[in-house]
Amino acid sequence: MTGDDLVLDVRNLAVTIDTPDGVVHPVKGIDLSVRRGEIVGIMGESGCGKSTTIKGILRLLGSNSHVTADRIELVGRADLTRAGKREMQRIRGRHIGFVAQNPFGSLNPIYSIERQFYELQKAHRTGVGKKESRRIALEMLAGVGIVGPERVLDGYAHQLSGGMAQRVVIALATTLGPGLLFADEPTTGLDATVQAQILDLISDLVRREDRSMVLVTHDLGVIAQYCQKAVVMYGGEVVESGDIVDVMVNPKHPYTRKLIGSVPKAGEKLSVTR
Repeated sequence: MTGDDLVLDVRNLAVTIDTPDGVVHPVKGIDLSVRRGEIVGIMGESGCGKSTTIKGILRLLGSNSHVTADRIELVGRADLTRAGKREMQRIRGRHIGFVAQNPFGSLNPIYSIERQFYELQKAHRTGVGKKESRRIALEMLAGVGIVGPERVLDGYAHQLSGGMAQRVVIALATTLGPGLLFADEPTTGLDATVQAQILDLISDLVRREDRSMVLVTHDLGVIAQYCQKAVVMYGGEVVESGDIVDVMVNPKHPYTRKLIGSVPKAGEKLSVTR
């Protein structure tokens, strides 16, 4: 790949949050690059700053947070560090899709699923009417493996299972054809079978349509199976990054070695203390 393949280039991203006990620094000087067709996995223990990093890039943190960076450059767009609130709203959805941990937090509980597809397209001034919006929505829902999409489209979020709700969120996140997806622990709370289905679905969408994705997870098995590049975070910093095989087979940082060493190996007996 060449520099022309670069989709996202982040340099020296830092996040500070004002709290009643003072200022905290959950993210400190993060560098992150994503290339076309690539799935980049960000891994690390809970609280290391993974989710805060991507929400900082997307400007989805609360008003008590402050994001700085030397550069957050999305291919074909201006530096996102200089983008205003309205421009970021336009970029999110059309150029960047976001799949959150909790799909029910992403769906409006008082709007039908059909209306949410329509409101998304209206917000981005696509010129699509309600009839065409419904056709697109049915196509998108079928594309994420929902059987009987008409029933889902006419219903509401509370009528969906967790796996079905996440499929709807993925369909919404990809409706406008963004070239880059962010997925923040997208299978949290789902059973193992549904987790695999959702991850297969997202990775297939990325590869089939030559998109790119940043996948946040604490699961090393997910990183190893779906990602081409791994970024390891600890204490709000990147301690190691590189090709997935290099990081998994020949980890250089002690924390990465401990992470990989903590994963049970096939056939390994687990000791149980009674």
